[in-house]
Amino acid sequence: SGSRPVAWIRSIPEDEAEGRLAELYGRYCEPDGGVDNILKIHSLDPRSMEVHYELYKHLMRSTPELRKVRREMIAVVVSALNACHY
Repeated sequence: SGSRPVAWIRSIPEDEAEGRLAELYGRYCEPDGGVDNILKIHSLDPRSMEVHYELYKHLMRSTPELRKVRREMIAVVVSALNACHY
């Protein structure tokens, strides 16, 4: 069947990051040393990366009645319903 086109966004790899971007990569890196693609798409504009992360952090931690694991499960279901491969 027909496949959907995949968006391509230029990003700076971790090993090429300098200055503020390198600092943010260091802050946001996963245990394997990589940075999630959802953040890396902001690598050409480190300030937007920082704002994106702060918004995500606020949304995922601001309501104590809804634990993070449940928020993550909701995100997975919504992504699946939207046919988002993230």
